[in-house]
Amino acid sequence: MSEQDQSSSQDLEKADSGFTSDDVKENGEKGHNANEQDVGLEESGQQELEKSGTAESHTSERDPKLVTWDGPDDPENPKNWPKKRKWITMGIVSMFTLISPVSSTMVAPALDAIASDLHITAEFVSQLTLSIFILAYAIGPLFLGPFSENYGRAIVLQLANMFYLAFNIGCGFAQTTGQLIAFRFLSGLGGSVPLVVGGGVLGDSFRPEERGTASAIFSLAPLLGPSIGPIVGGFIAENTTWRWVFWATSIATGVMQVAGLFFLQETYAPQILKKRAQRLRKETGDPSYQTEEERQNKTLPQALRTSLVRPFVLLFTQPIVQVLTLYMAYIYGLMYLLMSTFPTLWTDPKWYNESTGIGGLNYISLGLGSMLGTYLCVFLNDRTYRHLKARNDDTGKPEYRLPLLAITMICVPAGLFIYGWTAQTHQHWIAPNIGACLFSVGNMMTFQCMQTYIVDTYTRYAASALAAVSVLRSLAAFGFPLFAPYMYNDLSYGWGNSVLAFISLGIGIPAPIFLWKYGEKLRNHSPYATG
Repeated sequence: MSEQDQSSSQDLEKADSGFTSDDVKENGEKGHNANEQDVGLEESGQQELEKSGTAESHTSERDPKLVTWDGPDDPENPKNWPKKRKWITMGIVSMFTLISPVSSTMVAPALDAIASDLHITAEFVSQLTLSIFILAYAIGPLFLGPFSENYGRAIVLQLANMFYLAFNIGCGFAQTTGQLIAFRFLSGLGGSVPLVVGGGVLGDSFRPEERGTASAIFSLAPLLGPSIGPIVGGFIAENTTWRWVFWATSIATGVMQVAGLFFLQETYAPQILKKRAQRLRKETGDPSYQTEEERQNKTLPQALRTSLVRPFVLLFTQPIVQVLTLYMAYIYGLMYLLMSTFPTLWTDPKWYNESTGIGGLNYISLGLGSMLGTYLCVFLNDRTYRHLKARNDDTGKPEYRLPLLAITMICVPAGLFIYGWTAQTHQHWIAPNIGACLFSVGNMMTFQCMQTYIVDTYTRYAASALAAVSVLRSLAAFGFPLFAPYMYNDLSYGWGNSVLAFISLGIGIPAPIFLWKYGEKLRNHSPYATG
């Protein structure tokens, strides 16, 4: 084991102030009693307070100066918040998460106008102004997402959203191709953060049996956003200047930023406990009141180094992350590839010859599929989890999120086949839209099941795990639309989509089977997984 893994393992052996007994139990660890816990933790002189269920006010019974939860029912623990408070916080985060994917594709219908205005002649460069935003998704989460595990979720989300807002406004004022590409990339850096930090908020606030529904609602934003963007962008591009594509999203972002200032609350447990410790030190004048994290006495550079390295360690050492990265990258890349074919298919005189605005309405099929997939996950995900948990002596496992992937293994390739061959043979416009809708159902369900599996597996480190998964996923979303024109020129819509469907079968069938069979064993050997 590397020094990094040893260090990570030692950190996890210490009492994790933000980790609840629900997360331990739901991931396969059965009820150790308090005495057994004490024996296992005496070497590090620490205690997991939430498991014991006994506490003095704000401190550990064993160490009165160790600031932790007041037992498992502490009302300040986000998992114990009232449902209304949880959903208001999650709603704000979901809105932050929605606007960025909207921006990623809203510019698509305006590409011709941008190319004409900025004198872009190469098709590759024109596509780059669209895809460069997604390239930032592969970089931003690795360096910005883990900051939430040092400074808390709320401050990182707010600052990232302001960073996105500033450069998105700049895109509207760009005078050259270089300026537009640079501003798009920088705005994408800020816009990428809610996609991973939001998963951390989900893990902070919801217990395992609640996460399926919460994840379904949260995941709707990053997958519905790319479908909404071109619909709105199409009418903006048709009726006014392309610059309003950026200014419109900036206005919406400004409204969300103000709402976040009032309603977005901190959910990261170590940060909440740190503020509690600060309050106790101020009230008592005793500097020895500290959280477990503060007692580790890490300098800021040390803490940041650990957080920033963690996503890379997860990506290169965790087979679970590697499998999910490959699977989600392909599915996510397909979504952007499919959307990149819409402008040509619907507006080109050789195909359906629709106007820019009417052609944009076909993206509704993708949005409808996303909503149907979300509904199925809301209805089935937690029910399936609770049913399998009840059959396993009331002990849950992250693998109980996987059975729904049997539906997605059918929907994704079937949707691609229908979309490709009905477009190829010039069937009525509703037929390709049915294929796109079916594909979107499978895409949404895959994304939600996999994301919930990650949050269940890497509860405290959910932001880092999601950042690791997002790397290849975002690179695929960036790269797939760039080669799409060349593939469809050679294979057209029928065989082009058939090749993609066959590959989705080749990846989509083995991945969930592998995780179902070996996921628990891999989690038990991981210093990062919860159990």
